[in-house]
Amino acid sequence: MTTPITIATRESRLALWQAEHVQARLRDELGLRAELLGMTTRGDQILDRALSKVGGKGLFVKELEAALAEGRAQLAVHSLKDVPMELPEGFVLAAVLEREDPRDAFVSGDYASVAELPEGAVIGSSSLRRVTQLLSLRPDLRVEPLRGNLDTRLRKLDEGGYHAIVLAAAGLKRLGMAGRVRSLFAVDQMLPCAGQGALGIEIRADDEALAASLARLTHLPTLLACEAERAVSRALGGSCSLPLAAHAHWQGATLCLDAALGHAEIHTSPLLRASVAADLPVKAGGVAAARALGQQAAERLRELGAGSYLPG
Repeated sequence: MTTPITIATRESRLALWQAEHVQARLRDELGLRAELLGMTTRGDQILDRALSKVGGKGLFVKELEAALAEGRAQLAVHSLKDVPMELPEGFVLAAVLEREDPRDAFVSGDYASVAELPEGAVIGSSSLRRVTQLLSLRPDLRVEPLRGNLDTRLRKLDEGGYHAIVLAAAGLKRLGMAGRVRSLFAVDQMLPCAGQGALGIEIRADDEALAASLARLTHLPTLLACEAERAVSRALGGSCSLPLAAHAHWQGATLCLDAALGHAEIHTSPLLRASVAADLPVKAGGVAAARALGQQAAERLRELGAGSYLPG
């Protein structure tokens, strides 16, 4: 019997759902047996400070990459939005799975939408991207830090710490908690971050046989959209300390990319927005063109003054 491969995963309920989803697809579509290696990352442990202050989203993947490097696991499953734009040498993204709903969700026990919140209401989010866009919609709101896994954030809301919180719709839907969503932000209200709603599978770069197998799981429209989005962030040095949003969607054979940038320090500054589009072939060879579209969007933002919005 073939030795099972090992999937490294964070141990939150959502991360385990994602890993089990990949485990099932490996079995059903590739005929591969897999077992899970649950791990606690630094990003899961540090809950009293914003990610931008302690090392960024890479804190959610470093321990998983160590397991890959040491041979304790052969692949790691990530929310693509948590994957740094530049992977460490020796690692690659072998597959990007079809995206769930990429939008942000408004969650509240008492109010149906951000428009219904009373003046000065407290809304929870530690994402600088969400903070700047929320203040663009409602400058009167108090946006307070909110860290922890999805269940922890919901508990903090239910305990009365906030009038409302903002979460990724994808996570709520994957865990069967869509009923907690009071409303979904329109994309033009709250532009998602690069990769939001998509799952990425990371492996060692030298595992060519596994890479060839996993490539069959890639959803090409999602891959190309995410490559365009991530290219915007890469071009602007995107990290948790940069309130940058980038979201691409398909209109027929045309990939339409929207990007928005808030000021890294003055969160009430006007958002800079750019939109670009290009006809792209929906095949692996379209990656270079998708990245070029992202670079074009980043250049538009620079023309609008992005240089003065970036951290010094």
